Amino acid sequence: MAGLYFEEFNVGQQFVHSIRRTVTEADNVFFTALTHNPAALHLDEEYCRTQTEFGRRIVNSAFTLGLLVGISVHDTTLGTTVGNLGWDEVRFPNPVFHGDTIHAESEVHELRASKSRPENGIVIFIHRAFNQHNTLVASCKRSALMLRKPK
Repeated sequence: MAGLYFEEFNVGQQFVHSIRRTVTEADNVFFTALTHNPAALHLDEEYCRTQTEFGRRIVNSAFTLGLLVGISVHDTTLGTTVGNLGWDEVRFPNPVFHGDTIHAESEVHELRASKSRPENGIVIFIHRAFNQHNTLVASCKRSALMLRKPK
């Protein structure tokens, strides 16, 4: 089990995740189709070339968010999380394009004991994703309900 228990986190703790992922056209088209998102920004190359400031399709932001959090899991919550409680302050300051390679960093922002579940604690992470040029492409705060160390 790679994830950490609630007691193993410290406010300010930093993680530079070693996993990187190059986003493909298939990732974007499959995810967009699977989630029934008909936005031309993700599916219509001609529309994007002639009608948008980007000049090409951009990757679905929900995929980018999922990838960002997914990259973080191995170092932080794999096997020790009860579940996600929510994502706040989700931002996409720059687009992701097919062929971009995404890497991520995480920081422990806040820790608190769960009032209703004494066997758990809540960790609030700040996750950030960057492309191959180290340009910030996504960020979010994630609240995770974590297991405490077994006694």
